[in-house]
Amino acid sequence: MFWPDIISKKLGVKYPIIQAPMFGVSTVRMVAAAAQADCLGSLALADLSADQSGELIRETKKLTNKPFAANIFAHHIPEVTNALKEKFVETRKFLEQLARENNIDVKLPDLENIKTNSYHDQIDVIIEENCKIVSFTFGNLDEKGIQKLKENGILLIGTCTSVKEAVLLEKSGIDMICVQGTEAGGHRGTFDPDHVPQIGGLSLLSQVYDHVRVPLIYAGGIYNAKTLLAVKELGAQAFQVGNLLLASEESALEPFEKERLKRVKEEEVILTKSFSGRYARGVKNKYIELVEDSEYILPYPYQNKLTNGLRKAAKEQHNIDFVGLWAGQSIHDYSMKSTEEILRNLIIQVEEN
Repeated sequence: MFWPDIISKKLGVKYPIIQAPMFGVSTVRMVAAAAQADCLGSLALADLSADQSGELIRETKKLTNKPFAANIFAHHIPEVTNALKEKFVETRKFLEQLARENNIDVKLPDLENIKTNSYHDQIDVIIEENCKIVSFTFGNLDEKGIQKLKENGILLIGTCTSVKEAVLLEKSGIDMICVQGTEAGGHRGTFDPDHVPQIGGLSLLSQVYDHVRVPLIYAGGIYNAKTLLAVKELGAQAFQVGNLLLASEESALEPFEKERLKRVKEEEVILTKSFSGRYARGVKNKYIELVEDSEYILPYPYQNKLTNGLRKAAKEQHNIDFVGLWAGQSIHDYSMKSTEEILRNLIIQVEEN
């Protein structure tokens, strides 16, 4: 197969395959392993502080001298109102009680102790550390942020889940767009956290291709040569994979989580706001069943910060019913080989077709 080279040349990689950021699952070792496979690794900085972001960038640089993308969250942080304060207290009490009933010993934080970070705090450290590729999700960067990054020669990759979002990204001067299909695991990249576009990935990719002129990356359901070739036919010039790497050697998932993935059934992979306050696709469990349709879901990032301690405590106890296990709709064998080997095998499969 002839690999599209417009994106790979701009990214400085041999193959236009991108390791999905997957905050909480990917590691600096995974980023370096993807780079070793001549693909693009993505370092998940999410909404970490500037200091934490800088540290992770430097750790990654120690493992690879190849290009990688720094991935950040371009989300809106809701104002702390009296109504939010009251709901936070009620939600914390409910979750602590739920934890006790399920033998999980955890004390969740007060609202005053929760620190939220904006991507504006990360831009300077990204520039200082000479990262030349920035990808982002959950919205669009503001005009000042885009200008600052571009003035420093940084290539920008935005995420869309609708044609409208793609057009907005292109008008803002974003260099490439990652089209995220509904099939993708983890959080939806939607600009509006309360709305999930009900359009399948292949239809979305085809329509975005007809509406914008910037190069397109596709994410959602790619796990073998056939799925990759299908989205190439629809206009994708690069291919983002995440679900394929969940159980890899470099994944941050624990063995009990990887084993759960191997037993997952298609009806168990669902969308939920219960862990973070934003829609994410993952494996249904007891926590989701009890919380999803309740009144105890705060807006992102407050729900995410509040439940973080509960998820960590559950993970330490190997309690699969209270961890957020994100996964996409393309169920496969979830290889435990290295990220480099998994990606090289995908490349070989594609080239043999």
